[in-house]
Amino acid sequence: MHNPGNSTRFQAQDRFAEGAQYIAGRLTKGTSGRTHAVVDPATGQDVYTYELAGTEDVDAAVAAAREAFPGWAGATPGERSDAMHRFAGVLAEHAEDLAQAESLQCGKPLKLSREFDVPGTVDNTAFFAGAARHLQGQSAGEYSGDHTSYVRREAIGVVGSIAPWNYPLQMAAWKVLPAIAAGNTIVLKPAELTPLTSLLFAQAATEAGIPDGVVNIVTGAGRDAGEHLVGHPDVAMTSFTGSTGVGKRVAEIATSTVKRLHLELGGKAPFVVFDDADLEAAVHGAVAGALINTGQDCTAATRAYVQRPLYDAFVQGVADLMESIRVGDPFAPDTDLGPLISHAQRDRVAGFVDRARSYARVVAGGVIPQGDLEQGAHYRPTLVADAAQDSEIVQAEIFGPVLVVLPFDSDDEGIRLANDTPYGLAASAWTRDVFRANRATRDIKAGCVWVNDHIPILSEMPHGGYKASGFGKDMSAYSFEEYTQIKHVMFDNTAVARKDWHRTIFGDR
Repeated sequence: MHNPGNSTRFQAQDRFAEGAQYIAGRLTKGTSGRTHAVVDPATGQDVYTYELAGTEDVDAAVAAAREAFPGWAGATPGERSDAMHRFAGVLAEHAEDLAQAESLQCGKPLKLSREFDVPGTVDNTAFFAGAARHLQGQSAGEYSGDHTSYVRREAIGVVGSIAPWNYPLQMAAWKVLPAIAAGNTIVLKPAELTPLTSLLFAQAATEAGIPDGVVNIVTGAGRDAGEHLVGHPDVAMTSFTGSTGVGKRVAEIATSTVKRLHLELGGKAPFVVFDDADLEAAVHGAVAGALINTGQDCTAATRAYVQRPLYDAFVQGVADLMESIRVGDPFAPDTDLGPLISHAQRDRVAGFVDRARSYARVVAGGVIPQGDLEQGAHYRPTLVADAAQDSEIVQAEIFGPVLVVLPFDSDDEGIRLANDTPYGLAASAWTRDVFRANRATRDIKAGCVWVNDHIPILSEMPHGGYKASGFGKDMSAYSFEEYTQIKHVMFDNTAVARKDWHRTIFGDR
């Protein structure tokens, strides 16, 4: 196993000795009076202990963001764009630190952090640097007599965002970048388990010349720092990514002050394999889609529905491929699958599988690795077959390396089963028939439907859900617009203000 104390590895305690709050361009210690430890999930060892944020820290961060807002919102789009292009460059310069810190706190394989999380974040930053120059309303037009109307898109103000622990760096980027590109300022609360890369991200913004107070980080518990941020009267918009249950609580608090609200919540993505699909491609796609980030991904393939002629071969193929997956040290180059975020999350996942043994067939995995991996939160890739559609393991979000496979007969049945959960974040359909593909993409109720692939995302394309998976979009121009408000402006074009409408209402006076 790797040694977090090795001098060649990212040293969180040294890097953030001044604290885990980043307010107005500097690190500070939290004022809650409580501490929290970041734990390496591969070893169970503490790698960073810090003081949690309290309500006073949230107030200070919001005040810093409010003070910075007029200057940042008043900058030209070109000025914001230039700063964000520099931001992308600084992130690229610090890529290795970001990758190591992400793998250290999350347990994801370093090769995944290096090849996916960090490059994706740099690309997102470059995309929104360009988007900053395209804050467009609508062209002028005469819609009412001698009046000219046009629409302005304007920044909203201070945005309070809460990010999850599964993709700390990318979720920080998805929250911060569209907000600041549109001229807002932001206070981000990362998960207490995984603050390291959010802090590095904010420091990079400062290094790039983004003014102090535009990007602030408060690392505290959800029930005090998080709820205080969501309910703060000076926060104009709340953006939250996390479970549907917590999302409901966030919505309840946000509505008390009539805030703009953006929610990206849970998922239970169906993976629908029709009988004309390329079986080998579907098998590999299912394993990759189910195991990405150790299954701790709200778009991960969790429910595979396979048309009956391919069902047995698909189950066997996935089981065989899962057996070849190398579970181990995230910093080892040959590791395919790292640990779950914590022992508690591993035990939760194992509980789902253990309960399923009474009503379904565990075909592969379903065990905690022994030996060198026992100290970590590892769990073998798991395949469960023949569960009932209404069973817990089919309906609930497990958030671990578990794929459930069920058969279906007709196309109608496959699509009906795919839609038969409260969630609607992502899905995929596997077929060589363009008509089947078109029908699946139309009829599956999800914010993203891939065809013959599962999991790729692009900075230019929107990410967000239907139903209990929330509303609002991350990434893309659609995300950019989420962080703006629309103003109608109207001019009377006559030399002297017309009084016709006044007479209509008040008469001659």
